[in-house]
This record gives sequence, C-alpha cells and structure tokens, in this order.
Amino acid sequence: MSRNAAVVGIGEVPVGKFPDRQLLDIAITVAEQALEDGGVDRKEVDTLLMAPCFADPWFNTDLGFARLVDELGMRATVRLNAQVNAGGSTGAALLKVAVGLVESGQSETVLCLHAEKFTNLSGQEGFDFFAKAGIERDFEAPFGMAYNAIPGLTAERYMYETGTPIEQLAEVSVACREWASLHPNAMFRKPMTVEDVLASKVIASPLHALMLNMLGDGGSAFVVTTEDRARSLTETPVYVWGEGDVVSTYSFAQHDDITRMNWSVAGDRAFQQAGVTPEDIDVLEIYIAYPIFHLIIMEELGFCARGEAGALVAAGETRPGGSLPTSTNGDAMSYGHIGAGVGVATLVETCRQLMDKAGERQVPGASIALKTAAGGAYSNANVAILGREPR
Repeated sequence: MSRNAAVVGIGEVPVGKFPDRQLLDIAITVAEQALEDGGVDRKEVDTLLMAPCFADPWFNTDLGFARLVDELGMRATVRLNAQVNAGGSTGAALLKVAVGLVESGQSETVLCLHAEKFTNLSGQEGFDFFAKAGIERDFEAPFGMAYNAIPGLTAERYMYETGTPIEQLAEVSVACREWASLHPNAMFRKPMTVEDVLASKVIASPLHALMLNMLGDGGSAFVVTTEDRARSLTETPVYVWGEGDVVSTYSFAQHDDITRMNWSVAGDRAFQQAGVTPEDIDVLEIYIAYPIFHLIIMEELGFCARGEAGALVAAGETRPGGSLPTSTNGDAMSYGHIGAGVGVATLVETCRQLMDKAGERQVPGASIALKTAAGGAYSNANVAILGREPR
C-alpha cells in the first residue's frame, strides 16, 4: 500500500461583498463541494483542519471548538478538529499538515477549509486590522505602518536597482485581471489596461489603486487522502512533489534584501525535492497580493534573469495563451483578498488546473504546477510543486 498523500476534491464560493451571506453557510458550502468533488463520504473524514477567520472572533472560536463537526454531520467520526494559522501561508501550512498526517498514518482523510467575511468589518476596522497584523508593536505600529507601504517601498528599491518602468508593474495587474475575467468566482472581472492602472490614484508611491487588492468575503476547501484511496475516488488526484520553505523574520524591516527575501532558497529546495526545473513548470500560481512581488518571485525562482520579469509580463507570457501562465485565478489583486484564505484559494486553483477543471482559463496539458505563498508581513517564503502523477 502507498501512503503517499493526494488532493482529491476542491470547493470554492464566489468572492465579493455579500453582507447577507453567513460565515457558517460559506464553510458548509465549500466543505460539501470539496467532498462531492472528491467522491468522499463525510463519514470517511477523520480530521478537520480550519484556517482562521480574521473578521469574526466568535465564529473563529466556534471553528476551534468543533462547530463544523456538528454542522457537517461528523459526530464521533472525526478524531481531530484543529486550526492552522500561518497568515497568508495558511493554505501551504494546511497542505503540509494534512500530507504529514496522512503519510504518517495518523489520518486517512483530511478536510481543510476556510471561510471569511470581511463585510463584517467597517472599512476602518479592516484597515486597522491589517495595520496591526505582523507589525512590530513598539517600533512600527506607533508610526502608522500599513501593508500598502511595504510593496511601495519594495517597488521603489527594485525599480531603482533594475531600471524596471512603472508600466511593467501595471502589466502584472492587467494580466491578473485578464485571468480573473475568465473566473466566475473572482471579485473583479472587468478587463482593464495599463492606461487604466496608471490613471488610478497613487496610494503608496509608486503603486496605484489598481495595483492593490480589496478585502472581500469568500471561502474554499480541499480534501487530502492516501494515494491508494485517491485512485479509487477520482481520475484526477493531485500529488505534492516538493516543497521549500524559509521563515526569515517577523518584521519586514529586518529583511536583509527586500527585493529578494529568500525566494531563491525556498525555490531551490522545492525544485531539488521534486526533481524538476523551472522549464518543466506548466502553471505558476502566485499568491502575493501586489505586482512587484510577482516580478521578484519569477526572477528568484529562475523563470527569467534579474530585471527581466517585467518585460516577460509585458510580452504577454503570463496571460492566457502565454508560455508561463501565472496566477490563473487573478491573485488577490483581482480574485479578492479573503485574509488567510487567499493562500487556500491559490492551492485550490493549482489543483483545479491539474485536475483539468478550470473551464475557460484551463491551461492545456497542465501536469506540473508551482504554487507560492507568503505569510505575515512577508515573513516567510513557501514554494510547493504539485503534479498529476505520483512521485
């Protein structure tokens, strides 16, 4: 018997402003979708892992206190109900924990899910939340540190070092929006141009409003089980080939180089473990929320040389039909920002592409995908390589 782990089912609801949609409904919906998609009976789930809900502390406590075990009809069949929180890297952490539990024999079938509802917060409350998360209390918070300032600072430095023009940063947002226009669950689907991006208000120089992301409501889920069980459930299981992780620092100000941030180290570890190279990757799924980091990640992972990523994007290579399809759900800039769930949604989209279930945005013949994640104030770099076949 093989205890290699595989993702067998995925679920996702539309992202947007849905004040009448309840968090419990989101959680139940994505869980049932993932179970149905993978052909898994709910009584077969022995482990339930949840990402945190940032906007509703009461519901978040409910998750840790097994509310969904009751709501999903899993009483006495679930052996472990727990939360996993790694900020934006929560999707990567959920996958790693689920795979570890399955491959060690501690679990047979793990359901991972996330639900978020930022419309529970006022605009100011949402801003205040992200002005405190991952921000050093004594030396940064008193001076008004904000997340939009971080990519602005990074972009200024990167553009200075490489000569990359602002138009090429705008191209990243345009490419992500083109993918999102094909995604029925994306928050923003209206096509836009580089001119539109640069005509929008400057928020954190040099970044314009259409280079940023918007908080929304949403949720997604995935199911992990053994390879043997997966083959009996679905024709399209997805396997983890390799992972690389680096946790650098709590405070963004402590990075040795804000235009690199250990992505090459994490990437090298993942490529080595998977036994592939950048040339083997069919789909690049980046969750990072701002265009400047797309350019840095593509270069640090070896998809192009330093300073060349902007031209690669401007040439259309990351768009539908390009040689390096990237962020096929639109990333947080167009898909929408759902807190810790953006990373979960990125994993779901990665699996969807490898399962050949992406509809209009399906990358033909996609068999190997690379997914990234970063949590906190860019405190860590995570790279995972997944494939249609076991390794």
